[in-house]
Amino acid sequence: MHARGLDGWHVTVLTEEAHLPYDRVALSKALTDMDYDLTLGEAAMWDHANVELKTGERVVKINAEAKTVETAAGNTYEYDELVVATGSNAARLPIPGAELTHVYRTLEDVWAINKAIAELTEKLGRKVNAVTIGGGLLGLESAAGTEQLGANPIVIDGSQWLMATQLDEGAGQAMGRLIKAKGFEVHGGVFPSEVLSDGEGQVTGVLMADGRIIEADMVIVAIGVRPRDELFRAPEGEEQVFSLGQRGGVVINDYCATEVPGIWAIGEVANFGGMCLGLVAPANTMAEIVADRLHGGDATFPGFDTATKLKLSGVDVASFGDAFAKTEHALEIVYADPARGVYQKIVTTDDAKTLLGGIFVGDASPYMSLRPLLGRELPAEPGAFLSAAGGGDAPETELPDDATLCSCNNVTAGTIRDAINGCGACDGNAPVQELGELKGCTRAGTQCGSCVPMLKKLLETELTKSGVEVSKALCEHIELSRQELFDAIRVLELTSFEEIMAKYGTGAGCDICKPTIANILASQNSAYVLDAGRGTLQDTNDRALANMQKDGTYSVVPRIAGGEITPKKLGVIAAVAEKYNLYTKITGGQRIDMFGARLEQLPEIWKELVDAGFESGQAYGKSLRTVKSCVGSTWCRFGVQDSVAMAIQLELRYRGLRSPHKLKMGVSGCARECAEARGKDVGVIATADGWNLYVGGNGGATPAHAQLLAKDLDDETLIKYIDRYFMYYIRTADRLQRTARWQEELDGGIKHVEDVVVRDTLGIAEDLEAAMAKHVDTYIDEWADTLKDPERLRRFRSFVNAPDQKDDSITFVPDERGQMRPATAEEKGKVLIGAAIPMRPRDENEV
Repeated sequence: MHARGLDGWHVTVLTEEAHLPYDRVALSKALTDMDYDLTLGEAAMWDHANVELKTGERVVKINAEAKTVETAAGNTYEYDELVVATGSNAARLPIPGAELTHVYRTLEDVWAINKAIAELTEKLGRKVNAVTIGGGLLGLESAAGTEQLGANPIVIDGSQWLMATQLDEGAGQAMGRLIKAKGFEVHGGVFPSEVLSDGEGQVTGVLMADGRIIEADMVIVAIGVRPRDELFRAPEGEEQVFSLGQRGGVVINDYCATEVPGIWAIGEVANFGGMCLGLVAPANTMAEIVADRLHGGDATFPGFDTATKLKLSGVDVASFGDAFAKTEHALEIVYADPARGVYQKIVTTDDAKTLLGGIFVGDASPYMSLRPLLGRELPAEPGAFLSAAGGGDAPETELPDDATLCSCNNVTAGTIRDAINGCGACDGNAPVQELGELKGCTRAGTQCGSCVPMLKKLLETELTKSGVEVSKALCEHIELSRQELFDAIRVLELTSFEEIMAKYGTGAGCDICKPTIANILASQNSAYVLDAGRGTLQDTNDRALANMQKDGTYSVVPRIAGGEITPKKLGVIAAVAEKYNLYTKITGGQRIDMFGARLEQLPEIWKELVDAGFESGQAYGKSLRTVKSCVGSTWCRFGVQDSVAMAIQLELRYRGLRSPHKLKMGVSGCARECAEARGKDVGVIATADGWNLYVGGNGGATPAHAQLLAKDLDDETLIKYIDRYFMYYIRTADRLQRTARWQEELDGGIKHVEDVVVRDTLGIAEDLEAAMAKHVDTYIDEWADTLKDPERLRRFRSFVNAPDQKDDSITFVPDERGQMRPATAEEKGKVLIGAAIPMRPRDENEV
C-alpha cells in the first residue's frame, strides 16, 4: 500500500505489541543482542499524515455488519476495508511442567530467554544446560542462539532426523552430524513426557517417553505455531460466519479475501488450500496481493513458496520446491559425503530436464542459482549443479524476466532489470548502477539476504549488456582495482608514488588514487607517513596528523588503550585543555577528544602529551581508532574474562594499522555486551571457555552487526584469527569500503571469511600472520616522530607568508556549560581583512 501511494487513503494499524512492527524472521538476532533493532522498513513511514499506528491495542471483536472493530481497551475503530494479519501463537506442550518452559515467538520471549541464561549462569556458576524441544527451523535457531549466549545447546526432536519437514532422511542425517560436530547435543526419535523441576520453579530436567532423563536448567519449546484465528470464531451460541480450516486459520480465496466482503486475511492466520504456513515469503506475497486489489488490480495468490535457506552455526541448509520428489516419475540426483557432512540433491522430471526442487546441507551454494529456475528447464545436466561433487562452477544461467529472484519479497528478475535499465522500478526512472541503491528501490535482498549474490551478478550482467563497463579500475589514472594494485605493490616491493605511477598509472594522479596509494604504502610499510614525498598524497587530516573541524581548527585525541587511564594522565589532559582553551568530550570509543587547537598549536600540545606518556590515537587516519571495553572480570560480578587486559593488548597490537577504512573494535567481558562489541569491525565477547569472535560490524550509512566467526577461543588463537582477518581485509577490500560491506560482497560472505581465516583454505594464513607481525614490529608513533624533527615541524604553520603569525580569526568563548566553543562573528566584534593567507598543512616538497 505504502509503495503504491497513500493519496486518498487513511491507514490505521492496530497492534497489541508495544513495539513498531518488527521482523519476526530475524528474532535470533534479538536473542543474542537485546539492543538489535528489528524494526521493519523505515521508522519514518509511521510519521506519514495518512498512516496512524496504535500500539498496545489488541483487537477482540470484529463487527462485520457495522464495519467496526473493538479493542481490549474498549476503543472502537471504523473501517472500509479490514486486513487481518494476527499471525500465530507458539504451540505449547500438553505435558506436566509445561508452564515452566519458554517459547520463541516475540521480542519479549527472546529477551526473557537471554535474561534467564545470564541469571542462571551467574546463579549456577557454570554453563547453563539449555534444552530446546523441536528440531525444525525455529528450534535450531533457538538452540544456536542459546549456544551463542554461552549455554550448552541440547535439542530434543520427536522425528527421526532434524528439520524433517524440509529435509529427507539423508539430508537430515547429514544435518545431525554437522550439528553434533558443532557441539550440539541431539536426542531424536523420542518425545518428552514431562518437564522436571525442584518444586520451587527451577527446571532440573526433561523426562523422556522412554524413561531417560535429560539434564536441563531451562527449556525452550519450538514445536510449531497455531493460527491466531480467534477473531473469526463465533462466540458459543452464535452463527459461525467465517469458514475455518481443519487445523485452524480463516479460509481465503486466491485474492486473499474471506467470505465476508471487505475483510481480508494475510500471513499465518490465513488458510489457503487447507494450509497455514509460517514463512515470510507467502505472507509478503499476500500483502502485495491485497494492496494490489485495493488499488483496483487483479493479482492472485499463486500458492505457498516453501523454499527455506538457513545458515546455522556455520552450517548451510537449503530446501525448495518438491524436495521430497513426490511428483510422479520424479528423478533424484544425489551427492552425499557422510564424512564431510555434505548432502546435495536435485529433483527433476523423469527426462532430467525440468527442475522440481532440491535439498542442500553442508554446502548450499547451488541454491542461489537454482532457486529462480524452479519449474523451468535446466541449462545443463543436473549433476553439473552439484558443487560438492567437484564438477566446478555451476553453469551460467540467464534468468527469465518472470523468474523470482527474491522470494521473500517476490521480486522478479524482470523487475531488477527494469530498475537497472531505468524503466520505472525506481524513483525518477533513473538507471541504477549500485547494489545498495538496487536493494533499496526494489526491496530485493533486504530480508533474509540469501539472494544478494545473484542480485549482484544480475546487476553486473545488465550493466555490461547496456554498454556500461563494470570497471574495477581505481580511478581514471589507474586501471587496476585496489586489490590488484595492493598485490602488485607488495610483490614488487614498490615504495614511492612515482614508481607506482610509472609502472601502473598515467598522469599526475588525483584525489582518489593519491590517498589510496598512500594508504597502501602505509599498510605495507610502517615508515613515517609524511616522509619521502608521501605527504602530498595524503588527505588534509593525515597531513596535519589531526582531524580538521568545521571552523578550521583541529582536534587532539591521544590514545587511551582499552579506555584505561591513570588519574595522573587524566590530570595532564585536563591541564592541556585548560592551557589551550580546548573543548573536551568523552568519545564513543572511550577516549578524550580535545577540540579547538590551531594548526601551529598542535606540536606544542602534543609535546606536553608525549612527554606525559601519551601517543597519537590516529583519529585522523584510515586506521585502527579504538578498542572499547567494559571492566570485565576485574571489577564486574558478571564478567567471565579480563576484557580490559584483552582490549589493551589488542589496541597496542593493531595501533597504527592503516586500512581501506577506519577500524573499531570492542571487547565485552560477558554476554551482557556492555562494550557493544557486535557493533564493531571486530568484536570479542567473553565466554566461560574463552572468547567468541565477531567480524564485520560497523556504523556508517547502513549500520551492520558483526557476525560470529569462531567461538570459545583461547587468547593465542583469538589474536591469530584477528591478524588474518584484518590483513585479508586490508589486501582485498575496495578503497573506503568498510568491513561490513566487504563481507557482504565476498562470494560466500561470512562462510568465505571463515574458510580463509579459520580453515586456511587459500593457504595464505602464514603469510597474513607474517604481514601483521611486521606491522607490530615496525610500529612508530607519528607524533613522537614528528616532534623529533624540525623539518617535519615546519608543516604546522597557519600562514605561508607569515610563519610566526597565529590565526587570530579563530577565537573561542565559553558556552553555557563552561566549555569552549568557536565564537560567532558578532562575538568577535570585528572582521579580519587581508594580511595573511590561511594555509592547509604544508608538505616539504611544496613551493
